[in-house]
Amino acid sequence: MLIKVNGKEIDVAEGSTIQDVIGETNAPYTPGSIICLIKGKKELEKNITKYKIKTTKGSIIIELVDNDEAKPMIDVWKNQYEEFVDLSIRWSTSNEVAIGPIVTDLEPTHDEFKYYEGDVVLSLSSFSNESTHLILLKENITNVFSVPPYNKGIFANVIGGRKTLSELTDDDKVTSIEPIIERSTTTDSASISDLSTVLEEGNELYTYISFEIDEDSPICVEHLFSIIKDNRIKVNFDSNSFLGFYELEGIDKPKEDTTQRVRGTITIRNAGNGVGRMYVYRENRVLTPNHTTVGKVTAGMEIIDIAKKDDFITVKSEQQRLLLLSKSQSEASKILAEAGIEHVREGVTDDDGLIVEQSPRHTIDILKEGKVVTTAINPNELRDVKFVDNAPRSVKYFKLISGLLENPVGKIKVHFAVPGMHITIFEGNKKLAKGLVPENNPVDVVNECEIGITNMASKSAGLIGIRFEPNREFGPTAETFNATNIVGKMVTNTEGLEELKEGVVVYVRESMS
Repeated sequence: MLIKVNGKEIDVAEGSTIQDVIGETNAPYTPGSIICLIKGKKELEKNITKYKIKTTKGSIIIELVDNDEAKPMIDVWKNQYEEFVDLSIRWSTSNEVAIGPIVTDLEPTHDEFKYYEGDVVLSLSSFSNESTHLILLKENITNVFSVPPYNKGIFANVIGGRKTLSELTDDDKVTSIEPIIERSTTTDSASISDLSTVLEEGNELYTYISFEIDEDSPICVEHLFSIIKDNRIKVNFDSNSFLGFYELEGIDKPKEDTTQRVRGTITIRNAGNGVGRMYVYRENRVLTPNHTTVGKVTAGMEIIDIAKKDDFITVKSEQQRLLLLSKSQSEASKILAEAGIEHVREGVTDDDGLIVEQSPRHTIDILKEGKVVTTAINPNELRDVKFVDNAPRSVKYFKLISGLLENPVGKIKVHFAVPGMHITIFEGNKKLAKGLVPENNPVDVVNECEIGITNMASKSAGLIGIRFEPNREFGPTAETFNATNIVGKMVTNTEGLEELKEGVVVYVRESMS
């Protein structure tokens, strides 16, 4: 049986499930993500209201009228619009443009009606359904168009391309007619996560979205890449006009390229409430300087249209992210060689050196320069941190300060170190620490290698500390327990931390074990 997978028609065995088809076609899909299932072309097109008529002079956009009386003609249009493709402009006058003819089963009337500029009419010329024409009105007119006995023959209105309409002559032709897909087109389609669902003839399956990046927004594009985890993104908010992805809310981003927010545009909020949020637009929105454009969805808008809050969406970028942190120097060399990028090693230059810095930092800048410098350390100098689950604000603060919110390797700088105190305190950020309410305060004892953050109960809010021996009075930042939020524990390579001097950078990574 024939079905479509991500827009491509394939022949599959009767009784095939979604899982079978994904395996057979290697369609991009991350387990746990939603899939859009459309019953078939007619199911998809029943909600379409706009069509783009492409001609040799340009495009004209028509919108179907919202009128029950016009339904018989709308049905004819939806079933037969493709028959107008490749037909010439039959005639063009100061009043109208005619395209045709095609054969329909409509019946004509002999009545005269008043028409207005922009009306789109099905006309049965010479009172014959074998000579059905598409009439697009350039101006107001009263005429006998031999129309069917429904709504004066009017089934649509011109909403775009009036200049093109005025320039058409009988030397021009229709090159294509395309349904315009909007969110309303797919809202009735199914959001599926059960891969055992059996498919039927004519089904259309969409498993992922892909996007192209905006090369004029290098910093914010990297922010977009950071929101994608394990090749998928999680919807935090959905509305009629956009989906919101708030994973990295609160991270300041600059104003870069700002464009019209048309359907499919991806933006990062660069100012105001919600800075750092990502949006994907289902409908057109006005231009605003507070949203940096980072890309555009090129496939899979059907999934964007039906997604809801807390859904996961599989994502595939048309440009690979060149993020080398946490990789070995040899791994980076291989990746960069495949991308045609020159690789310069610094720090530990051996193949097993673990990369903790790269310059340029951003994928777009690397591609433009054709060169990247990676700085590596010995693997035993990277410290793994196991975070707790019951201090979400404090954990997010630590990741924000260290850079772990956006990167696989972060860094914290020693702020205060006194021999004999068995603690090391790292720099924080008082501005970002304003929301650090008490959470996961120590009870009875702070254990060895636990990491704490000073909360708002102290004027030193935001400092980060680690203890190297148990203590029943003070936390890792030398504060009382009520002013201390425990965020996790350093679980590897803790030797020597206590002896580090002020200003030294410590590289950290989240432990997944």
